[in-house]
Amino acid sequence: MRNDWVRRNKWIFVAAPVGIALIAVLFGELVMHLWNWLLPALFGWHQITFWQALGLLLLCRMFFGGWRGGSDRSKHRCEKRNAWEQMTPEEREKFRQDMRARWNRVGAPPSETSEPA
Repeated sequence: MRNDWVRRNKWIFVAAPVGIALIAVLFGELVMHLWNWLLPALFGWHQITFWQALGLLLLCRMFFGGWRGGSDRSKHRCEKRNAWEQMTPEEREKFRQDMRARWNRVGAPPSETSEPA
């Protein structure tokens, strides 16, 4: 079964690396042109080459994007949302009260009128 799929879709093994290279070239050129258009005029910085633009893209990916699909923050938010949706109304209310109590201890002592009704 798997061999049939490979035989029918051989073109993917050629097209995928070509497509990845094409995207890298396009993004590298885009970053290079945007950098060379904006930053020397705004801040007096030097212009960069295509290879420096690709290196900048790689650095940004490492620092801000990660290497897995999606960010850890979005996965964490999704897990929290799923946990919230699985709570009963009583559990949700208890969670709200616990959070209010925790945050009231952080600042000044709460007055009796500061608690919402």
